[in-house]
Amino acid sequence: MKEYRLTDWLPTTKKEVEIRGWDELDVILFSGDAYIDHPSFGAAVIGRMLEAEGLKVAIIPQPNWRDDLRDFKKLGKPRLFFGISPGAMDSMINHYTANKRLRSDDAYTPAGKAGMRPDRPSIVYSNILKELYPDVPIVLGGIEASLRRVTHYDYWDDKLYKSILVDSKADLLIYGMGENPLKAIVTQLREGKAINTLREIPQTAYLTKDKIDPYKDREDIHLFSHEECLADKLKQAKNFRIVEEQSNMVHASRIIQNYNEGSVVINPPYPPMSEKEIDASFDLPYTRLPHPKYKEKVIPAFEMIKFSVNMHRGCFGGCAFCTISAHQGKFIASRSKKSILNEVKQITEMPDFKGYLSDLGGPSANMYAMKGKDESICAKCKRPSCVHPKICKNLNVDHSALLDVYAAVDALPKIKKSFIGSGVRYDMLLHRNDDDRLNKISDKYTKELILNHVSGRLKVAPEHTSDKVLNCMRKPSFQQFHTFRKIFDKINKESGIKQQLIPYFISSHPDCTEVDMAELAVETKPLGFKLEQIQDFTPSPMTLATEIYYTGYHPYTLEKVYTARTKDQKLAQRQFFFWYDREYRQQIIQSLKKLRRDDLLNKLYAR
Repeated sequence: MKEYRLTDWLPTTKKEVEIRGWDELDVILFSGDAYIDHPSFGAAVIGRMLEAEGLKVAIIPQPNWRDDLRDFKKLGKPRLFFGISPGAMDSMINHYTANKRLRSDDAYTPAGKAGMRPDRPSIVYSNILKELYPDVPIVLGGIEASLRRVTHYDYWDDKLYKSILVDSKADLLIYGMGENPLKAIVTQLREGKAINTLREIPQTAYLTKDKIDPYKDREDIHLFSHEECLADKLKQAKNFRIVEEQSNMVHASRIIQNYNEGSVVINPPYPPMSEKEIDASFDLPYTRLPHPKYKEKVIPAFEMIKFSVNMHRGCFGGCAFCTISAHQGKFIASRSKKSILNEVKQITEMPDFKGYLSDLGGPSANMYAMKGKDESICAKCKRPSCVHPKICKNLNVDHSALLDVYAAVDALPKIKKSFIGSGVRYDMLLHRNDDDRLNKISDKYTKELILNHVSGRLKVAPEHTSDKVLNCMRKPSFQQFHTFRKIFDKINKESGIKQQLIPYFISSHPDCTEVDMAELAVETKPLGFKLEQIQDFTPSPMTLATEIYYTGYHPYTLEKVYTARTKDQKLAQRQFFFWYDREYRQQIIQSLKKLRRDDLLNKLYAR
């Protein structure tokens, strides 16, 4: 393995800046995560990209916001701007369980130590910097900013918040994947333009001092104002549909939302990154290692991904509870085979690599290189999902490019096995196309996956058994899980191997009732599952399910939808995951009697 020097990482201290012989920095990034110089971590990607643009960049990871603020002062003022990357995971989900209990660890911190970042670091860091350096521009990025660019519901405070631009006082917000908008920002700042004049850059948002007249430009889309949404939840639901649709369109409109403080203007997104552009981002000179300052301390998030490769960005699943498409979009941006193989070769040179890749995947395992057959049809489409309520006829579900990458990776001399740890969309594998060639490729992929890329357990995400709930989730019928399980068992039996299929399930999702959860227990009991991959629904900003949870309305139908909201309602649903546990048996029996569902009671506990 290559021997790295301290200067192979971006500087994090004044001493490291001086070692490089720099007397001024162009950009200083503040990160809520530890600094891991790896393409899976946003601060590293942005830092390396800015470095490739010829800028002098430093990263201050997990600054102390509680003391005399020395971490915010130690590198002084940058020439261009401060950038804030709050973390790879939303800070509130990182900090709290679905029941709002404070977590005792943080996977993105050395030794998993909790308490090294504040709640909502984008707001906290930005306000501190504005107080210290009021004349220096601040640019927000990352998932926290993306999901809060308009009025949004905050589950943890149980209230509607304004755009994060208002509360953070930041000058500019980048939503989604930040490379292209950031390059445009840097170009214009280098030309001498002030940050408050950068008003046309795609995929950015900003706050104006004066409210914009809704009738000034008919091509813009004006959302209901924050104050209107506070007064009427139905208007908040209607806003969400507009934002989601526009976020997933090739030719989107500019969106404007008024506040007492002015107007938030959201420019349309860039087109999906080309292969050349995404390769350029992944091929930057990452060390792929945590900064040496952490010494031997284990960072759990790094351990999870250090032998894995992300092959694409974007997800066209559009699941109601998921933030991936809200942040990365539904269009797939795929790396070249050459770029992927180069990264795999880098991994094989790591001293503790034993020949096993933990994941060769992406947001979904099997969407690599997929797009519309006729992209002019995609250009007119508003659908947030290409696979729900059924797989789009224009979607090319050809898995051959993926099979080609698997074969090339497995042929490398230092690779013993490449596993698929990302979630597999089995509905795409089961889908029957008019072109039988594609059906044969799907079947070939299914067999290749099961025989050669499962580490004993294949995780899939049916999420529920009720078609009513699954429809609200934008997930396929549970009958498809049954079909896939039969194929999985058949291939295992024919090959003489024993592997497990591990399903994920969610309780308390909008449109899910206690009876739905009891029926889930009954449906899964004959399958022999003792459910372990489970979670309660956690409302995170800018998802369909969260809008239903908060408003009580489905944004697309405007019909009322039930959602479990109280702790007791949620626990009443969750208990059915553990029907087999004696500790839960008596309370489940009481619940089913109260629901007058002796039929379900008899199926669960036959007497």
